[in-house]
Amino acid sequence: MIFVGRGALLRRAVTHALDTGHRVDLVVSDDPADDPGDAATAHLTTADVNAVAEQLLARCGDGVVWSVNNRMIFRAPLLSRGLRIYNIHNGLLPQHRGLPSAAVAFALLRGDREYGATLHEVDAGVDTGRVLAELTFPVAAEARYHQVLLRGVQACHRLFQRSLADVAAGRDPAPPAPREPGPPGYFGLRALRELPSYAAHPAYPRATDLGVTAPFVPELVAALRGGPAGPGEGGFRTIDESSHKGVTGE
Repeated sequence: MIFVGRGALLRRAVTHALDTGHRVDLVVSDDPADDPGDAATAHLTTADVNAVAEQLLARCGDGVVWSVNNRMIFRAPLLSRGLRIYNIHNGLLPQHRGLPSAAVAFALLRGDREYGATLHEVDAGVDTGRVLAELTFPVAAEARYHQVLLRGVQACHRLFQRSLADVAAGRDPAPPAPREPGPPGYFGLRALRELPSYAAHPAYPRATDLGVTAPFVPELVAALRGGPAGPGEGGFRTIDESSHKGVTGE
């Protein structure tokens, strides 16, 4: 199997796979620091996973590719050559598609009472593939941004641990329990740029309390420093079911 992503969440997933006896053919990230340091596990540094598609196809022994804390979008030919590509997403789908750094903030602004992690198949869209499993947790009424984001990260790793054996064996994990889906939403760079315009929202202080997570969400820090922008500047904005829908990639 191959792992694509970056950071501690990726490294923990690779370590867990190796510790539980799974073969890791390749680790792909944009940071040399993600090299597992195992002589038997190769590491490839790239900012575009599609540019090294042939190397992935040649190295992947079981056809399984894990996307963990990964912002690189899979395109052809990786999507059309029989690989089984799975993403661990920080957020519930379809209501928290896009960047987790943005999705958490808007989940708090619109009063979501549930958050979590999702395992889904990767297709040509952004977080639109078939949902295979999820791990949910309640969001307290006074929850703050850093608390939800960190708990989401923890849920991602637990979900990976739970799903690894099934995926490696070619089985679907146990399906998620039925639940009423929240309003669908896509939260990307455009949503981040609009975030300061919600400054008068009662939940804004909690939704932007980055705490210890600030170094890990530079795009959100930059958006908050930019000040109010976009529709509703300087006034109260509400978040309804139509907010930030779409697959623009921004």
